[in-house]
This record gives sequence, C-alpha cells and structure tokens, in this order.
Amino acid sequence: MSECPRPGAPTTAGVVESCHALLTWIIPRLDDFPRARRFSLGAQLEQGVLELLRVLVQAAYTRDKDPLLRRANRDLEVLRLWRAAHELRVIGMRQYEHGARLMDDVGRQIGGWLRSRQASAS
Repeated sequence: MSECPRPGAPTTAGVVESCHALLTWIIPRLDDFPRARRFSLGAQLEQGVLELLRVLVQAAYTRDKDPLLRRANRDLEVLRLWRAAHELRVIGMRQYEHGARLMDDVGRQIGGWLRSRQASAS
C-alpha cells in the first residue's frame, strides 16, 4: 500500500533517487582523495551516504516512517563533514558546492516528506 502524496510533496522514489545520485556522484570524488584522507574522511563520507540511502529505503517500506525520517535527517547532518574535505583542501570549491547542493536537495526532500506526513496525520 503506497501513500498518495499531496501535489508538490516530495515522493518516496524522488528522495531515494536523489540520495542514489549523491552516492554515485560522491564515490568517484572520494576515490581521488589523497591516501591520508581516503581511509578516514573519505570512508566516513561513503559509509554515511550508504547508511542514509539504506534508511531512506527502509522508510519507504515501513508504516512507521517518522523515526526513520528523523534518523535520515540526523545522518544527513553528519554528512556535512563534506565541508571539512574542502577546508582541508582535499576538494575544490566547485566540487564542494556541487556536493553541498546535492545534500541540500536530499535534505529538503526528507523535510518535505516529514512535513507531508505530519500534515496528513492532523
């Protein structure tokens, strides 16, 4: 049984696809990290995006979505350590900005999904 989203509300498939796009974009960038950062910062970022995707897929297939969506929001906040990659000069400004935009897009969709669920519950 799937939910019927309100017009303009993010779809489950949309946020999962956006997270998948983030994953497939970020992994090649992480492969280019210097060795000293690839196995610390790079590994944490990769694991974080994979976990975020796992939580979003899980939320799509469960009735009690709200705790998973709140967890996805927290997981995404941890991924903001992407900024540290720029501050440590591991990535350039353009890569940082593009990755940050992808993360912001996922965050907006998660927030919209939560708001649409709260609106339908009231």
